[in-house]
Amino acid sequence: MEMTVQELYSAACEQHKIKNYDAVFKILDEIKRRDPKFKEAYYLEAWTWNCLGNSVKQYYALEKILPLLDFAAPEEKNFATNVLSHIGEACVALGLLKEAKEFFVLVVKMFNSPDTGLVTSNLIFCENSFEDSSPDSFRALYEEYKKVLADIKPYPKKFYAHKKIRVGFLSADFRNHPVINQSWSLLTKLDKNLFDVYFYSNVKKPDVVTEYLRKTAGTWRDILNLTDKVAAKLIRDDEIDILFDMDGHMGNNRLRVAAYCPASVQISGIDYMNSTGLECFDYFLSDETCAGDENFFTEKVLRLPHCLVCYEPSTKLEPAAAPPCLKNNFVTFGSFNKFRKITDAMWNAWKKILDAVPNSRLLLKDDLFATVDGKNFVSNKLKSFGFDLNRVEMRPRTSTYLVEYGDMDIALDTFPYNGGVTTCEALYMGVPVVSLYGTRHGARVGLSFLKNVGLDELAVDSYEKYIERAVGLAGDWELLTLLRRNLRTMMKKSPLMDSANYLREIQAAFIKILSDERNANA
Repeated sequence: MEMTVQELYSAACEQHKIKNYDAVFKILDEIKRRDPKFKEAYYLEAWTWNCLGNSVKQYYALEKILPLLDFAAPEEKNFATNVLSHIGEACVALGLLKEAKEFFVLVVKMFNSPDTGLVTSNLIFCENSFEDSSPDSFRALYEEYKKVLADIKPYPKKFYAHKKIRVGFLSADFRNHPVINQSWSLLTKLDKNLFDVYFYSNVKKPDVVTEYLRKTAGTWRDILNLTDKVAAKLIRDDEIDILFDMDGHMGNNRLRVAAYCPASVQISGIDYMNSTGLECFDYFLSDETCAGDENFFTEKVLRLPHCLVCYEPSTKLEPAAAPPCLKNNFVTFGSFNKFRKITDAMWNAWKKILDAVPNSRLLLKDDLFATVDGKNFVSNKLKSFGFDLNRVEMRPRTSTYLVEYGDMDIALDTFPYNGGVTTCEALYMGVPVVSLYGTRHGARVGLSFLKNVGLDELAVDSYEKYIERAVGLAGDWELLTLLRRNLRTMMKKSPLMDSANYLREIQAAFIKILSDERNANA
């Protein structure tokens, strides 16, 4: 007896669970042959392509569902929300930020509720990629996010008389993740005579870093499977003095937990490089250089004197002895930033840089380049900007990517969303970084890092200067050689890697803000 379409779909789901993706595609082809309007088949196809790391085919599979959706049908609300949010996420991976924003806006306008908080966060996250974003445009989105919090009743302010300050860190990234390289001192080296440290972990896939922190760094609380209300009560019962949310509007955040105001003082920053826009946070961590225009913040800006982070590398790998231009006889520019950070204006700038430096190359690295479809997608984009594809190399992400800085002479930062750990890694491997800065926090990270290392002349405030600085540096091979030899030493001696100084500054800041808030609420 022939299986029904629904039975075939159930069989495909079972094959997906055991990662037999070839069988999944075969069954889905049969379903679509029998019933081309069976929406769930395209959705499972998209999810399967996502599991295989193919954002291009994921996008096209989801796109086929759009004309089949009945947005007015209440029973389709959850399915439509998932489709629109996932196609938005696929657009983000493909660098189609304007399109992603449109899909996220649809979800927010039609279905905004406590269940769509992460979608609204995605929308706010996208806003960081647009140069014309203003404090007002962000505030409008923050107002939308407040609807996500409509069911939450915050705890009243309460202060405690602990002998030591209880600091709680809230994150989904207590794992092998770039943010760890910028927060290791903060997470593991606070003075135990002054602070008790708590971790509120929303990690989905624990690893050796997770296990190390769980066993050695402080009191560990796993909140992954707790509701927001229960997680907030846990923090409240722990009588936390300062709650530090590290995720902001990044993926898998638990902003709804923070919205209960379970701690005496709440601060955000480090992983997400902009204001949360939420009144539950008293402070945002920054520094004197990075903060920029405070009109972008709803929080008070906590400015550390030197650098908002302390970089600690996860490798002892030595940088290449010399810049590759000496052996190649041409200069290689590069960016290991996520593809989604590269805007059209940045592509135009990079094209002008290559045009101005004869025989130069551009080296890119991203998950997108792991598939033929991804490479073809980017190749077509580059052609539209006039790039000679023979001068561009696209490499997939690998665990040994730091070695590949040996193939790069000059790193090009992204704008308006600067690189963070990516910039630190390039500098640590002896590769100078040219950065463009603006007025808001996320567009000034490169400036802060370069200034702290003593290379603030590589940070500029216009595209014209950005192109000029990159081209000028490409013509000075002697300087490139000198930087390759000395950049790591410069970093180690700078505030960017001075753990002891960083701890002094941030501990003093924690003590001060707790005292200030206690006095203000007395």
